Amino acid sequence: MEISFHGADREVTGSCHLVECNGKRILVDCGMYQGGRELDEENRRPFGFDPASIDYLLLTHAHLDHCGRIPLLVRQGFRGRIITTAASHELAKLVLLDAASLQEKEAEWRSKKLERHGRHHHKKRHELPAVEPLYTVLDVLDTMDYFDGTARYNERMRLADGIHATFLDAGHILGSASILLELEENGRRHRLLLSGDLGYNHRVILRNPATPPQVDTVVIETTYGDRRHKALRPSIDELYRAILDTFRKGGNVIIPTFALERAQEILYFLREGVERDILPASMQVFLDSPMAISATEIFRRHPECFDKETYELFRNGEDPFWLPGLHFTRDTADSMALNQVHGGAVIMAGSGMCTGGRVRHHLKHNLWREECAVVFVGYAARGTLARRIVDGAKSVKIFGEEIPVEAAIHTIGGFSAHADCEELYDWYRKTGEPGLTVLVHGEEEAMNAFAKRLGNARVAMPETGDRIAL
Repeated sequence: MEISFHGADREVTGSCHLVECNGKRILVDCGMYQGGRELDEENRRPFGFDPASIDYLLLTHAHLDHCGRIPLLVRQGFRGRIITTAASHELAKLVLLDAASLQEKEAEWRSKKLERHGRHHHKKRHELPAVEPLYTVLDVLDTMDYFDGTARYNERMRLADGIHATFLDAGHILGSASILLELEENGRRHRLLLSGDLGYNHRVILRNPATPPQVDTVVIETTYGDRRHKALRPSIDELYRAILDTFRKGGNVIIPTFALERAQEILYFLREGVERDILPASMQVFLDSPMAISATEIFRRHPECFDKETYELFRNGEDPFWLPGLHFTRDTADSMALNQVHGGAVIMAGSGMCTGGRVRHHLKHNLWREECAVVFVGYAARGTLARRIVDGAKSVKIFGEEIPVEAAIHTIGGFSAHADCEELYDWYRKTGEPGLTVLVHGEEEAMNAFAKRLGNARVAMPETGDRIAL
């Protein structure tokens, strides 16, 4: 019995862990690396194992940094079962199709750029290296044949002799799970718990993370292992203030938004703000993200994941994600038309870290205007455009153009979908006193700070490729 580590090791993206027991190989997550050069070198690297040898892939949730390399895995020979919850199954399809489409466009754009460059240097087309996407839309459609969205929270599943899996509600995004693996080999038993990404208590929409069981080994994320979040209510008030101040100045509010969870959460609070007469009923809100629009529709289909309050809203025929001035802009033409809106609008667009998507166009048109505001409501990894703006850059390059940062910049930490250090520790304590605690999915400072909190516990912080016997 052993576990090896193939991503999100001393970094926050690319989650991928391999458990071996009784001759079976079980992969937990297969995520994409995100950051500066997010679609390239790291994602094209070999997995560190043979994809064809994997029997099962257990997916904790549908964020790209946990599911983004699955089509590549299939393309390279994986033929096992991908087991996840029904909501994660639907969201993963949406996320992966979007990622494939973006990669195809990127490859096409880079090919044309190379061709222009080649023509300038009098090279023939066949002499130029082809730019291939990491995977295509067709690869994603092939991948969906291996998905099995039948995992239900708290139901023990037999995967093979001596291997059982139980998905537990992680409260992070719709359908997200921590996974308990009960392993038995040669008369030895081992209980292994992988946290996945953990949400925090008392959020809207989703339930709190489930109480974890007592285990022998725990693998826990440490995204915010070194810091506490602001409380939620002051964060909501701060969002309202940022919107009202910007409207008074005659500008727009740009909110770089993660399509899953954050978009729906912000819509929930904007609706609440209008209903409580804090925000103007005439406020125009544009959800400018085809993926976030589709994700919102998927949310409506899975009330089984909701907390009591949100479930009651639905049962009473109310939609927690709808407000009077809300516009869904799916088409590119509608998105481009927003460039003509000079004030009084809240524009929510992806991607949350500003590494791609429509938000970059909105930043290009609004970041240099001092009457506007950009409100960051999520994590910004190192090397991303969002992180550069948050860290106080005076100007940033967008589409090859240097754009001065004159807009008001707000970073509101209380909306994070991740547990903070207190909540991580609280969840961890409930796992008993595991013989081994493995820290993953965090930058090194966060990991070291969290390790200190664990006192005398036996702690491992693996690097990519490390193996640990269970």
